[in-house]
Amino acid sequence: LAPLLAVLWWFRGTSHPPGILVPEEPQQSAASGVADWEREGFRIHPLAYYSIRARLLGKESYWIDSGAKLAPVDLGVGWGPLSDSAVLDELSWAQGNRFFEWRVPTDKMPLPFNDINSHTANMHIVPATPEVMDAIRWTRTGSIIQMSGYLIEATHPQGVKPWRSSLTRTDTGSGACELMWVEKFSRE
Repeated sequence: LAPLLAVLWWFRGTSHPPGILVPEEPQQSAASGVADWEREGFRIHPLAYYSIRARLLGKESYWIDSGAKLAPVDLGVGWGPLSDSAVLDELSWAQGNRFFEWRVPTDKMPLPFNDINSHTANMHIVPATPEVMDAIRWTRTGSIIQMSGYLIEATHPQGVKPWRSSLTRTDTGSGACELMWVEKFSRE
């Protein structure tokens, strides 16, 4: 019975009372002077330095898609009003196939579309070290996380086109996700 309870506790995630938990916006700046590097056969080109503190809304692992060796996990994150349990309780989430989508289960939007869209992100995570990957692996949904590193473009010699990070928080659809090389990861 104890192992079953532990599994249920893990998948339930971390809960928080209503209120904005992460008021700050992600920080992005030029990655000038940083040389390219290689990982898993990909050439990595840093596009911008990036730091984010956010609430973890979802986590999905990948093993067999074309980018799984490079980015083995996607994190759905929210900040500002999307770190508030009162808002999150009015939305539902779906994550898979490298997409993270929100839905409104009722007819009433808790916030305007643009506010929701500009305060959530699906991040394809490239862990810089095994320790970063382990920390991500053991972080529960609902946790407040902090990540820093680079938004990147990854090119594979056998790839059709480069896998490029979005550089804005307001885009939608295919290509709107952040592809992030994570050098530091922590949770509160």
